Amino acid sequence: MPVIAVVNRKGGSGKSTLATHLAAWLARQGVAVMLGDVDRQQSTRTWLKRRNAALPAIMPWAIDQKNVLKPPAGITHVVLDTPGGLHGFELAKVVMSADVVIMPVCHSMFDRESAASCHAELCTLPRVASGRCKLGVVGMRIDARTRAGEALENWAHALGVPFLGVLRETQWYVKCLENGQTIFDLSKTASASDLPQWLPILDWLSPLIGLPIAQQTSTQHPPTTVEKAIDNRIDRPRAESLMPAQESLVHGGRLSVIAAARPVVEPQPRADELVLGRSLSPHERYTGPQFLLRH
Repeated sequence: MPVIAVVNRKGGSGKSTLATHLAAWLARQGVAVMLGDVDRQQSTRTWLKRRNAALPAIMPWAIDQKNVLKPPAGITHVVLDTPGGLHGFELAKVVMSADVVIMPVCHSMFDRESAASCHAELCTLPRVASGRCKLGVVGMRIDARTRAGEALENWAHALGVPFLGVLRETQWYVKCLENGQTIFDLSKTASASDLPQWLPILDWLSPLIGLPIAQQTSTQHPPTTVEKAIDNRIDRPRAESLMPAQESLVHGGRLSVIAAARPVVEPQPRADELVLGRSLSPHERYTGPQFLLRH
C-alpha cells in the first residue's frame, strides 16, 4: 500500500494544501485513499468535514503522534499530513511507513534553511538513504512574475533532491480549502491556469505509487454548459453544401448525374500516328521532360 508523506519542519509551508490536493487527485483516479493527519491541529479533518459528499470520497484517518495506526482494510493509498517541527524519532516513524516524501518549500531564506536541515536528517534515515523512500521538493506560493521558481530549482539541485515543480500564489487554493474542495474539483475553465503546474508533480509521483502516468490528467468533473457547446460545435458535421465533393461518391448524386450526362469525346488520332499507320506507345506520346518519364 503506497504511503505519501508531506513533510517540512517549518509551519506555514503549505503541507496541508499539498496533502489535501494529493488525496483529492487520488480519489479522482478511483482509488480508495485515506488522508491521515499527524498534526495536533487536525487541519485536514476540518477540511474533510466541509467536503461535499457528492465529490470523490476521501477517508479520514486520526493518527496519534505516539501511535501510528494501521489503515483499515480496503484502503489502497494513504496521504499523511505531518506537523511542523517534526524531527528525531517522530520523523523516523513517519518515514518508516512512507514510500514517498514530498517537501513543500516556499521561497525565502528561512524556508530554504529549514528545508535543508530537514533534508539532511531525512538522508540519514535508512529508507531514504537506500532509495526505498523517494524524496522530492515542490515550490509553494511562487509568484510567476519573479525568478523564485528558478532559484528554488537551483537550490534543490544543489542539495541533490528532485525538484518536481512549482505551484503559484493564487486565491483559488484559499477558496477551495474553505469549501472542502481542491483545484481538481473545479471546472476546466477555473482550473485552466493551475492544472498544468500539477502535471510534472503527478508525472513523477504516479509510477512511484503504482498509477500509470496517463491517469493523472483526468479530473473527471462534468463539462460545463460552455464546454458542451464548444464540443457540439467541434463534433457537428459540416453542412452538405460545404462538402460537394462527397456527392460524387454517392450513386445518383447531383454531380454524378451531371458527369453521366456529359458527352464522351473519343480521342482523335495524332498526325504522326496517321503517317505510321499505328497507335503510339505511351513513351512515344510523351512530350514532357524526359527525367520525369519512367522506363
